[in-house]
Amino acid sequence: MQKEKTKKDILDRTFKFSVNVLKLTNKLPRNPAGFSLANQLVRSGTSIGANIQEAQSAPSKRDFAHKLNISLKEARETAYWLDLILESGMISEKSLGSLRGECEELIKILVISLKSLRKNSEL
Repeated sequence: MQKEKTKKDILDRTFKFSVNVLKLTNKLPRNPAGFSLANQLVRSGTSIGANIQEAQSAPSKRDFAHKLNISLKEARETAYWLDLILESGMISEKSLGSLRGECEELIKILVISLKSLRKNSEL
């Protein structure tokens, strides 16, 4: 039962994160830099949850771990774009803070999940 709740929690969190990424990109400046960063952020930020969702149908533990690893890579890329947006002054830290924090939390969850998978199997 706990495993199902945890799975639902991560799916819900990554879906909400994707929605918040989309909302943030609408606040970026309408200039070449803003469009480029919005495109990159949408691609990586929404891919985190999409790959976790896809992992739910993985035919093997190895494939499941592979999809989670892709999600981790996308989460780290998303953190990079969020930091770049902040440092460039396009969006204030106040507006970006909770999204950056959630991204870091997702990274931690994925790292722990992958370590646990490797520890409990022969991956």
